[in-house]
Amino acid sequence: MRKVINVKEEMIVVLDFGGQYNQLIARRVRECNVYCEVHPYTLSLEKIKEMNPKGIIFTGGPNSVYDETSPHCSKEIFELGIPILGICYGSQLMSYMLGGQVATAPVREYGKTEVEVDNSSVLFEGVSEKTICWMSHTDYISKTPENFKISAHTPVCPVAGMENPEKKLYAVQFHPEVVHTKEGTKMLSNFVYKVCGCEGTWKMSSFVDTTIQELREKIGDGKVLCALSGGVDSSVAAVLLSKAVGKQLTCVFVDHGLLRKNEGDEVEAVFGPDGPYELNFIRVNVQERYYKKLAGVTEPEAKRKIIGEEFIRVFEEEAKKIGAVDYLVQGTIYPDVIESGLGKSAVIKSHHNVGGLPDCVDFREIVEPLRLLFKDEVRKAGRELGIPEYLVNRQPFPGPGLGIRIIGEVTAEKVKIVQDADFIYREEIAKAGLDKNIGQYFAALTNMRSVGVMGDERTYDYAVALRAVDTSDFMTAEASEIPFEVLNRVMTRIINEVKGVNRVMYDLTSKPPGTIEFE
Repeated sequence: MRKVINVKEEMIVVLDFGGQYNQLIARRVRECNVYCEVHPYTLSLEKIKEMNPKGIIFTGGPNSVYDETSPHCSKEIFELGIPILGICYGSQLMSYMLGGQVATAPVREYGKTEVEVDNSSVLFEGVSEKTICWMSHTDYISKTPENFKISAHTPVCPVAGMENPEKKLYAVQFHPEVVHTKEGTKMLSNFVYKVCGCEGTWKMSSFVDTTIQELREKIGDGKVLCALSGGVDSSVAAVLLSKAVGKQLTCVFVDHGLLRKNEGDEVEAVFGPDGPYELNFIRVNVQERYYKKLAGVTEPEAKRKIIGEEFIRVFEEEAKKIGAVDYLVQGTIYPDVIESGLGKSAVIKSHHNVGGLPDCVDFREIVEPLRLLFKDEVRKAGRELGIPEYLVNRQPFPGPGLGIRIIGEVTAEKVKIVQDADFIYREEIAKAGLDKNIGQYFAALTNMRSVGVMGDERTYDYAVALRAVDTSDFMTAEASEIPFEVLNRVMTRIINEVKGVNRVMYDLTSKPPGTIEFE
């Protein structure tokens, strides 16, 4: 038995000032094997002292620091003796609160920018003297606070970096957390190791052991119901709970008729009584119930709310059948949380297991053991738990299922169309040997119908959209460059084999501005 390490022995606290890249900061810090948590900027000084972090990072945000309504923290935070790194808005906030000046920039910078850095700065140790960074700012630091020196600049941004090494205060105008900043991880590593003095005790093995121990202590002899979809997140959550509480766990798999082709049977084959895991497994077939609930509903958020609430209601019904259940376990992960609105960040979309929950849930508590993990970290946890590679690398699938891959009203006919088209797409991607390299790929059904000609006859059928993205964190993504001959083969098969489709398109949209899913 491995020694259980308290992952919070050393911690970096990220204070969220409202930007959309904020969770990426936590992910990059964790890549350095240092535990990191994100909290709203309103986190009290008392709580910060209690947490005893090794360092603090101020995030970016959409506001101007000199506006009266802009988010500020207490000036006393700079007197705690804890190293602080300000990023974008966070850098401007540090300057403004410590006596510097922030103004509207004469030239706005956005996108990849060459930044010249001072290699004598510990923050830029080992970084190229001229390095590509991601800028996104309208304001800029026009004058640094007293005792700060400039450590980076661009032709139009005189203070792209500043620091007060004596007080361990550092700031950068660009975003080191995004992949577009070529040496950003190195900069963050320098901050957490060379400035904050971290040792790097955050390991996935530590997370797994600690989480299992915490779950045992929390749940005791209580009964647990786990929402099992068969996807990566819920599978890892289920195995974690199985390791922690064994037969106290019942896994309920809701086949809502919005799954991929044959997926219900595949999930049952893995987690059911004939599968490799010792789980109390219940499959609930409620396809018609969902189709009736979704009839006539076209608005994406409304569909998510309905699907989310029905999930909970089905769980409540199953819980009553097996007796009193104390806890409901869900596979919520960090991207779900941020996109449903964390702190002051904007709500992008409600997730069925975060923002889509109904107000009244008939359980003592909802347990989300993966809430602070990104998708790639969930996969690492799965490997630590011994989950087979084919399950760990399973394609991500949203909780609302095909309900958000069908634009407009959801019907049984449309579900079959998208299931068949998606099956062909995934089959051809695998045949081409591309399945291991693409972060996520699927077929969606648009609500567009257009005129076509098939067999010398006029058709008026649906258009299928193919989606494939390259991503590691699922917070940002770029469209995959799939060879044209593969796309052409997929198009031909879908039109020939899927009734009701006469047009196939490929979606080139990145995230941002789009999302990976269609709704």
